[in-house]
Amino acid sequence: MSGTHEGTFQGLRAQLQEAAATFADGPDALEGILLGIVDDVDRAVREPLEIFPVCHHSPASAIAMARRLREKQPKVVYLELCEDMAPLLTELRNCKLPVAVQSFATEVDGFPAEWSPLSVVAPITEASAEYQAIAYALDTPGVELVLVDRSSDHVFQWDARGTESAEPADPAAPPAEEEAALHGDAVGVEIGDLRPRFAELEEYLLRHGKVRHWSEWWHQYVELPLGDSDHDTYRQVMLLIGSLFRRLAPGDPHRVRVDEDRERYMWTRMREHLAAADADPADCLYVCGAFHAASRVAEFGVHGTDTFEVSPPTATTWQHGLIPSSHAAIEAQFGLAAGSVSIAATVWAKNLRRTRVEPFRLVGQAGAKKSRAKKAVAAAEAVPALPPSDKLTGFLRQTPALDRLDEAELLGWSVEIVRAARRNGYLASTADAIAVFETSILLAGMRDRTRPTPYDFQDAAVTCIEKDTVPGRRDVRRLVEIMMGGDRVGQVGYDALPPLARDVHDRLAPLGLKLQQSGVRRALLDIASQPELERCSDVLWMLRYLMPQGAARPIMGERKLGERPIQESWDLALGTYQRALIELGYEGVSIEQVLEQRLRRLAYDRRATAASVLEAVEDATLYLRSRRLADELGTHALEVLSAERSVDGAPEVLRRVRRLLAYYRTSEAVLPPWIESFVKTGYAHYCTLLPTAFTDDDATVRQVAAMLGFLFSMESLALSLGCDRTQLELAVVQSHPEEPSKTALLWAAQVHLGRLSRADLRNRCDELLGNPLVVPAYTRYLSGFVHALDPVPGLTDFVVEAVSNAFGRLPDPVLLPWLPTLITTLRSGGSELAPLLIREAGRTFPGRLAALDTWVPPWRAQPEAVRPARPAEGGRGCALLAAHPATCDAMASLLGCEGTWETADSGPAGVALTGRHPDTAVALEALLAGA
Repeated sequence: MSGTHEGTFQGLRAQLQEAAATFADGPDALEGILLGIVDDVDRAVREPLEIFPVCHHSPASAIAMARRLREKQPKVVYLELCEDMAPLLTELRNCKLPVAVQSFATEVDGFPAEWSPLSVVAPITEASAEYQAIAYALDTPGVELVLVDRSSDHVFQWDARGTESAEPADPAAPPAEEEAALHGDAVGVEIGDLRPRFAELEEYLLRHGKVRHWSEWWHQYVELPLGDSDHDTYRQVMLLIGSLFRRLAPGDPHRVRVDEDRERYMWTRMREHLAAADADPADCLYVCGAFHAASRVAEFGVHGTDTFEVSPPTATTWQHGLIPSSHAAIEAQFGLAAGSVSIAATVWAKNLRRTRVEPFRLVGQAGAKKSRAKKAVAAAEAVPALPPSDKLTGFLRQTPALDRLDEAELLGWSVEIVRAARRNGYLASTADAIAVFETSILLAGMRDRTRPTPYDFQDAAVTCIEKDTVPGRRDVRRLVEIMMGGDRVGQVGYDALPPLARDVHDRLAPLGLKLQQSGVRRALLDIASQPELERCSDVLWMLRYLMPQGAARPIMGERKLGERPIQESWDLALGTYQRALIELGYEGVSIEQVLEQRLRRLAYDRRATAASVLEAVEDATLYLRSRRLADELGTHALEVLSAERSVDGAPEVLRRVRRLLAYYRTSEAVLPPWIESFVKTGYAHYCTLLPTAFTDDDATVRQVAAMLGFLFSMESLALSLGCDRTQLELAVVQSHPEEPSKTALLWAAQVHLGRLSRADLRNRCDELLGNPLVVPAYTRYLSGFVHALDPVPGLTDFVVEAVSNAFGRLPDPVLLPWLPTLITTLRSGGSELAPLLIREAGRTFPGRLAALDTWVPPWRAQPEAVRPARPAEGGRGCALLAAHPATCDAMASLLGCEGTWETADSGPAGVALTGRHPDTAVALEALLAGA
């Protein structure tokens, strides 16, 4: 800070003062902004700790970083990245870039529960200054890499301060593509974010720069001019841009406050490290975004104030790992134009060839050259520090350098895009290649540049080839992106995977497939001949439950309770869904542990229902084969059922209880205690709710039918456990529905309980068909009868009779408008019960058309009443018992009855009452014949 540097930018200040006086309307506004920008640049340049401003995924920044690291050879590199991500950086050598460093938390403590899970990602590509700094620091002996940005916990702590003013996400936004969704809903760490936060400023720059979006503006006016510049020019221009955007576009107040807190945080951490390590600031390098390099906070610099207090982290437990990233994911997360990161990668490769700069790559990285970077660093000689000079004046005054037209490159692009278009169904020809070539030059000339950029070429290709239709899956714009490098997807190596992911790959190794590669792999499991593959089947079914749908998709085979697999076929895409597999590793060390945690979380959720808890019980039995967990969750299901006051989940409860009962009855000698208690409690519970459900408008006929199905199908088990059947009979008597379908359901229940005969039920249906006012609602009665087939399957023939009578008795003017309603009712309300009706109708109706004329429905053929004959004297019906009394004596002894045998001469006293009053027997015979 000596006086030697005070006049560095005096000439530039004088010129800006003259420009402000000439063009400004007010006396101080423009002058203050322009001179303030110069002050920001001067302040950053004078800082003893060298500040290296960068832009995220900028080839110019990466080239300048590689060149500066070889010149300066710093001993400490401070990097703007979450400080808790430092242990993961060494694993980058086991990955194929691009990847993202991730912090993940499923169980939050100190944040709103609805925020869970929390995720922070920092994507890294080879064409980024951050990767150059990381590779240099990790592979150069004696160099220390220090991450100084806020921790992942503070990212959400500071974000919580602005949730009141945050705008909700647009629900109508289109879903992201698969590659663009690799980061999910993670919060992106904006390293080197350089984009104006003032909409009018960005619009002005785009309009006067004759470009379509911000990525193209940056490529044309920053990337290309700085690609070959020296270090001082690069630093001062990047600082100028950062200060310009900061002063002209302050942006959202909450975001500005977060940015300033980040700057205070980073400078506080750097001063703490300098003091602890006793390091010389001249041997250090601070890599940060240009927006933060032009900071004006009081804590700025090595000699800044120490008034900023870092808040303690919350109790949230954070997991860290590497996940695959892609160019599309980076573009989607940071609002860049589609294809801009791919174009940046192409520019990075061209810059390396043109400048002959040797980049840094981690040893062991895919594509790295062995030990060449180390030798280059060791052989380089440190360049003595020189006083900073004014490079801005010359850069701002020089005319833009117009690159000459590279006809060979543009011609190659034109030929390649036509070839790609023809492969994708376009009717492109050599004439289109010529048109694209000439149009690219024309568009570049209209935009004041001699050499067409990839963006000019893309616009020309769309104009000349696409016309008005897209014959294939990809449009021309996407074809250009692929041609320029495509959407490169990264991959996390085996050694960098969490223990769970490595365990999954090890357990699936017998399949003999390369599951770490992207794409779909077909797995064939012949478990009958290779029993060891059953363990692979268990892993695949658990992955299907835990991961997205496309990760593990069964083609052949299914898993049901009580069944063992024989043969299975799977489509596996674990490499494509590597991020989801890695995030499973944050939840546990094995997929069994993660699945058990998921099931417990589902069962003990405050919104859990009895049906959802029973589903967890079934999944625990099906996938984990864990009797311990199933018993625990089943006991909890009993508590949840007792607390429910609605019947919304009755159909699902009935379906799952039936399935679990069938499984336990066939696989175990004794039913588990929890399911016996569940049946006993459910019997009393549904008996209590039955009268209310019949009259409740919110309870559907399907739900009421499910309640009756539970009561009737579980009745024998419930009665054996001590339940009272009188409770069910009282519940039916107290039910008084008004809705037609529920009324029909109640009639079916009364028939099952013996309170209503079939003859009376038939008479009621005949009265409904004979009443013109009720005929339009007859379909709703039929809907109730159809749903009654579940609790009372013995009424199947009666439902066929009711439908047949309607078709036979109703005239066409009534039947034809009513028929669509009937079909809709049967399809929507009883689709699972329709096979019962079809089978019964096939059994009842004649099989041939000729027999239909003489056919008489069985419900119309009334059998003749046959009076029973009086029993003959002598009681010959009891002769067998009298001849072999031992069986009867044993039964009497078991029941605790005492008595003596009568002789055959005493007469049939037991049947004397029937002989004197035969009407009861005749009525019983008629009832049985009608059934």
